[in-house]
Amino acid sequence: MSKPFDRRKFLKVSGMSLGVGALISVAPAMAGGGPSATLRRWFRRQNGEELTPFNLVQLSDAHVGFQGPPNPTGTKAFERAIDVVNGLDPQPDLILFTGDLTHEAEAPGEHAKRMQLFQTLTSRLKSKKVMYVPGEHDAALDNGVLYRQFFGETHYAFDHRGVHFIALDNVSSGKPAVGTEQIEWLKRDLARYPRTAPIIVFTHRPLFDLRPDWEWFTRDGDDVLNALAPYENVTILYGHIHRHDVHQTEHAMHYASRSLIFAFPDPMTAGDKKPVPFDKEKPFRNLGLQSLAEKKGRLDVDDVELTLREFGGTDGVQQILKSGESL
Repeated sequence: MSKPFDRRKFLKVSGMSLGVGALISVAPAMAGGGPSATLRRWFRRQNGEELTPFNLVQLSDAHVGFQGPPNPTGTKAFERAIDVVNGLDPQPDLILFTGDLTHEAEAPGEHAKRMQLFQTLTSRLKSKKVMYVPGEHDAALDNGVLYRQFFGETHYAFDHRGVHFIALDNVSSGKPAVGTEQIEWLKRDLARYPRTAPIIVFTHRPLFDLRPDWEWFTRDGDDVLNALAPYENVTILYGHIHRHDVHQTEHAMHYASRSLIFAFPDPMTAGDKKPVPFDKEKPFRNLGLQSLAEKKGRLDVDDVELTLREFGGTDGVQQILKSGESL
């Protein structure tokens, strides 16, 4: 029986990280069959795939439809991120989008238009395998009804190149919670896999108490982490906090991606949750994405901040803001 997870006893690893690795297979393959060899044989039997190198990208918090002083450039950072991803060589196997694809609108027709615009923008991606989970701005007002019409189920699981991926929904109930039904589904899903299986969970809110007074937590996150606790190689990707951050809880590494609209301050030092002021000289400052690569049983996670290339200074900002202008 696993030890229950205490959300108050987590280790903050780093607030900024380049190339931080989360081990997904500790032992090398050995002649005669060591732990890694056994793991690879098991996945080959289970789904026809062994653990092989792959790349993936995490995007988060585009908030398509948002308008306000923290970022007057609208979707331009999102478009810039698409260009960055399209420039990667090799192209990512998967793109995981961890919520707040859109900014909510009380009128369903307006919110649907924002979701349509989001889909139009993502259609520019060269890599077509894009997986989504909702954020509260996508799904909280109507319990995910409109989101499902555009993007499908809010929680699901799949295997890719020997790694088990789990999409969790901790927003569409209208509360910061996963819910009993989904947690029971998670337990059934995990029961099919050995404790050495490499697992990547992607969700919107942090599953631990990062800053509860800022709504940076999941009410029943302990139950999710307890379900995952027996598994040795767990990586959790999330968004919501609009900044890169790294934490460790038990066997799990938690990585938050930067947003694509505006940044929030460091929760460990800031008193108030106020967006970082817009910088006219560097309008994409603090915005970005995460690039992940599986290499010989190790998952390397890189924090990537967007750059302007030729767009810089006041003139560059005006060029970005031109109607119809794309980066």
